Amino acid sequence: MSDWTETYRPQSLSELRGNDKAASKLAEWADTWDDHREAVIVHGSPGIGKTSAAHALAADRGWETVELNASDKRTADVIERFAGRAAKNATLAGSASGGGAAGGDTESRQLVIVDEADNIHGNYDRGGASAITDLVKESGQPIVLIANDYYGMSRGLRNACRDIEFRDVSARSIVPVLRDICRREEVEYDGDALERIAERNAGDLRGAVNDLQAIAEGRDRLALEDVVTGDRDRTIGIFPFLDAVLKEESANEALQSAYAVDETPDDLTKWIEDNMLEAYDASEATRAYEFLANADVWLGRVRATQDYSYWRYVTDNAAAGAAAARDGTKGGWTRWGRPQFWPATDSTAEAVLERIAAAEGCSVATARREILPFLAAITHHCSPRDLTVRMAAAYDLDESEVAFVTGSGESTNKVESIVEDARARREELLEEHAAGAFAGVPDRDGDEEGADASTSDTEAVAEASPSGDSGGGPADPAVESGDDDSSDGTGGNGDDDQLGLGDFA
Repeated sequence: MSDWTETYRPQSLSELRGNDKAASKLAEWADTWDDHREAVIVHGSPGIGKTSAAHALAADRGWETVELNASDKRTADVIERFAGRAAKNATLAGSASGGGAAGGDTESRQLVIVDEADNIHGNYDRGGASAITDLVKESGQPIVLIANDYYGMSRGLRNACRDIEFRDVSARSIVPVLRDICRREEVEYDGDALERIAERNAGDLRGAVNDLQAIAEGRDRLALEDVVTGDRDRTIGIFPFLDAVLKEESANEALQSAYAVDETPDDLTKWIEDNMLEAYDASEATRAYEFLANADVWLGRVRATQDYSYWRYVTDNAAAGAAAARDGTKGGWTRWGRPQFWPATDSTAEAVLERIAAAEGCSVATARREILPFLAAITHHCSPRDLTVRMAAAYDLDESEVAFVTGSGESTNKVESIVEDARARREELLEEHAAGAFAGVPDRDGDEEGADASTSDTEAVAEASPSGDSGGGPADPAVESGDDDSSDGTGGNGDDDQLGLGDFA
């Protein structure tokens, strides 16, 4: 079974729907590239044709394409090895003649497409963002960076590139695409049925094509009743949904299953996040947490703007992203549980995030996106115990806060004993380092304490990182390029003794 979004991907910019002005700007950028030699950031919501436009541009001009995905290739070394070879040389084969480079044979030119480029900044090591910024400045080949969140990219990278915004595709522009697919698949259709699909996916052309395939494939005719019945019949329970996303289905299939669950995207994300570690190994969970962090960003936008059209992007990242992070299918039975991070714990969550942010010298948003998922993963259900004690001591967490981070029950003897040991450990360290233990970490009276002693606890957390060296674990958001948490790029107050994510890596 072929994926209709790939089968019917536009082969020319003239076939692109809903973004004619943006397509014209992209063509103009390509035609004048020898004059300006700048990379371009193509940005906008998911599913509106950004990547398709880049490939169509290359097809129109007879250019080869080299496609990278920032979610898969994270480090500066990989970006330089793959993107750099394509951009600075004439071809991947490295022809000595230099054909296709600036000023050379434009027909042998290569278009380097970096998808999900906004994930380079913030979710991965800061070397990746620096490398891609250097790359676009020195490019010998045209580069298109694809991004959902333009302002999620570093300021340095944005300033080094031109930008073209793609807008959401209207339902009116989606209907002709669906009509053409039905004709080519030899499926008769009612106009009302296509309009219903288009309206349900207004703004998201890819989602509309996926819905059409799910309902129409294998049929001779598509009627409005089929669309309505399909909506009703697709409803599934939350536990079969978790089986589908975390064990069985592909990303596209998981996305369709998400639309069939009677839960809000906010709650779906909580179900996935809280149950994921029951099925995923460490590498799968690491990849999935990055998608869940993106989902959290979109949830923040929903709360800030009350624009619930953003919910579909939450679902894209939470359901499809979590499924994409999995290595193949998984068998057996898994006991799924109700999320611990339920709305009633929001005040606890904010308290934890504020304490982490104060300790790390970063914003609450960065603590939520970068640090909390990492802590939750390495202390899941309070295991290993010693590491959980060290974390609780480092951040001075109480029972409810430890339960929140680890997903354990607040009233369990295990959590209570961990907090007791953490407080004892903290007191011992304060006595040993009266002049400087836990610097910058506010105690429960709001006073700041010293930091040197806490480094031993954060070093223990570093040992739980997959790599165990300076390149492992999550990036230090306090020292990322363009981060607004600090003015000097060092994070927080710039004190070398300040507890930070650098101690974790």
